[in-house]
Amino acid sequence: MENSKLKAFIPFFYLVWSDDLLSQKEFFTLQEFIGSQHWISEKGQEFLLSKVAISVPPSRAQLAEWKGEIDTVIHHHPLLKSIFEVSIALADNDSAVKDHAADFLQLENDLGILGEEAIGNFKIRSNTFTSNYQSEDTFEIEKLTQILDGKQSEIIKKVKTVISRPEFAYENSTDTAVYREKVYDWCKILADENLGNMAYPKQYGGGENIADYFAIMETLSYHDLSLVIKFGVQFGLWGMSIQSLGTEKHYRKYLKDVGSLQLPGCFAMTETNHGSNVKGLETTATYNHNNQTFTIHTAHEKAQKEYIGNAAVHGQMATVFAKLIIDEIDYGVNAFVVPIRDTNSKIMKGITIGDCGLKMGLNGVDNGTIRFENVVIPKENMLDRFASVNEEGKFESPIPSDNRRFFTMLGTLVGGRIGIPRSALAAAKSGLTIAIQYSDKRRQFGPEGGSEVPILNYRMHQRRLIPLLAKTYAIHFALQYVTNRYVDRTESEMPEIEALAAGMKAYSTWSTTDVLQECREACGGKGYLSENRIDALKNDTEIYTTFEGDNTVLMQLVAKNRLSEFRKAFGEMDAMGIINYVFENAKTAISEKNPIVTRKTEESHLLDDEFHLSAFEYREKTILASAAKRLKKLIDSGIEPYDAFNVVQHQMIDVAEAYLERIVLEQFQKAIEAIKDKKSKEIMTQLCQLYALSQMEKNKGWYLEDGYMEAAKTKAIRKMVNQLCWEIRPDAVSLVKAFDIPDSCLAAPIALD
Repeated sequence: MENSKLKAFIPFFYLVWSDDLLSQKEFFTLQEFIGSQHWISEKGQEFLLSKVAISVPPSRAQLAEWKGEIDTVIHHHPLLKSIFEVSIALADNDSAVKDHAADFLQLENDLGILGEEAIGNFKIRSNTFTSNYQSEDTFEIEKLTQILDGKQSEIIKKVKTVISRPEFAYENSTDTAVYREKVYDWCKILADENLGNMAYPKQYGGGENIADYFAIMETLSYHDLSLVIKFGVQFGLWGMSIQSLGTEKHYRKYLKDVGSLQLPGCFAMTETNHGSNVKGLETTATYNHNNQTFTIHTAHEKAQKEYIGNAAVHGQMATVFAKLIIDEIDYGVNAFVVPIRDTNSKIMKGITIGDCGLKMGLNGVDNGTIRFENVVIPKENMLDRFASVNEEGKFESPIPSDNRRFFTMLGTLVGGRIGIPRSALAAAKSGLTIAIQYSDKRRQFGPEGGSEVPILNYRMHQRRLIPLLAKTYAIHFALQYVTNRYVDRTESEMPEIEALAAGMKAYSTWSTTDVLQECREACGGKGYLSENRIDALKNDTEIYTTFEGDNTVLMQLVAKNRLSEFRKAFGEMDAMGIINYVFENAKTAISEKNPIVTRKTEESHLLDDEFHLSAFEYREKTILASAAKRLKKLIDSGIEPYDAFNVVQHQMIDVAEAYLERIVLEQFQKAIEAIKDKKSKEIMTQLCQLYALSQMEKNKGWYLEDGYMEAAKTKAIRKMVNQLCWEIRPDAVSLVKAFDIPDSCLAAPIALD
């Protein structure tokens, strides 16, 4: 281009041709622009139009020449910020070009060129804050590990030592029979280490420490989840059903052998037709007073016990839940110990066992079906802590109410709803450790002329993983709280603890499902390889949302508990009672629903823990009052309570979720208050802030609808979530290392140094 002022077009020509394709829109835009610039001679216009002829694209040499001229100008003028500024420099500051600045800027806009981004593409060397960001340790990892492990630190270290031994190398065989035997052998090793009997009384060989048992379950979950479930079925469900529902004679007869794995057993509750509805079980236990026995019978095919762990191969006995029938009167579901195999693994007479076969995951667990054909057991095999048959053959119970007796019986088994969410939590920790350590090493793209950047430096990647890391930490402390409540429980607290455990089981397992899906995607194709373990974590934990209670059903149980507490406080739930519940008891109801606070966006306010908890409490109380009011209205209109609950089921889930989110945040904040180490406290505070704000962001539609926040505030919250992710990123690797997962358990090549 001999005429220097025509060089102003070089950046535009290079950008539209650099992808080897000039679109019709780009052609017409440039053609119209060139024709409208009267300061360019006719000959000059012809020359310029020849450079945008769709049928005659520029050669590679021509593109390289344009690129070279642009690079040279930017090298000499590094502060240039727009394509137009580059054009002026190329045109030697020609006044004709300068006078048409508005036209050129409009051309940039019409071509969809973003000035600073386009300039970045030309820079030969780039030194950006994104590319320079990296991991660093701002706190002592070992101190945070100690905070996480707490009082169970010693037993956690012991379990990690055991599962790091060579005999715990992962089983890679696709033969289910081989895998099942390997898992059984692992359970034997754990039993020999006195880990299986940890919750049982010391007089029967146990450790008499339920808190340590839950810590064992969680720590084993860093290894193989089939092992965890097999372990939980044997020593938890089977053994603890005897401990919780039986009496001294059962403890003496069974517990020592259960704890040593001399007596493998099952927990036979679920039936083909009945899972969550335990009251509807159809297996019968008919009492025969003449010979002091019970006859256990499967009424029909759909009443068979299904999905029973330990049943298909190893189980010798089972705790069978069946309706007790005495003189043709149904006394409801009770529990009975029933032999299903002899010591040589031969199936007992009257017992039919099937194999559930391959599953989506947990194929090291031998799930099976069990049918009973008039199987006779002695009277002493009834687990009779809460109900029994006396010497006269009559039913008796220390609990007169059938309903209360039933729920008391099930309440003793609430431990499973603590073990499972803690196991799910460990799986989430494993997935996040793999994904975050990989994304700190994996490099993709980068500024023009600069090196590639760790993908964890990209804001969107941080958005995908770091809020989930914050939520996982939050759930950790909430589950510690639930465990402590259960360990130190009193009888009067049990309804609340049962609801809390049920809710946290749902909250934790749903979170794990979300975490592992995001981790798989965040690791790209590497996350799809079995060697990197996310597939096993995903597949094995899928069932966690279903067993020990379907999550949706459990959330309804939580909501009903909250409504029950509401009724206790406000009796008939009249309109004024509901209003008082919201506007007198919620701290933020009046003080923060004013125009100043609803749009308040200062950083100090957005990061304030009192604001966070107040917002969660307000949402919890408002949703609960709304559900109660709606239920009352439906019932007052003549609708049956059963139908009314069905109408508001979706709202019940909201009630439960709001309650659980408040509990999780509250316990995270309380845990942070107790931290003495300054650096650990600082990073935990940031994680807590991120958890709180990311949950508010998730629920921003509700807050906007209710008028608790205005759009300016929810936008500010979104920005603050982004900022917290950015600030936490340097510590992300240290935060997952604080989980202290053994390398032999993590095993994923992409996660290891």
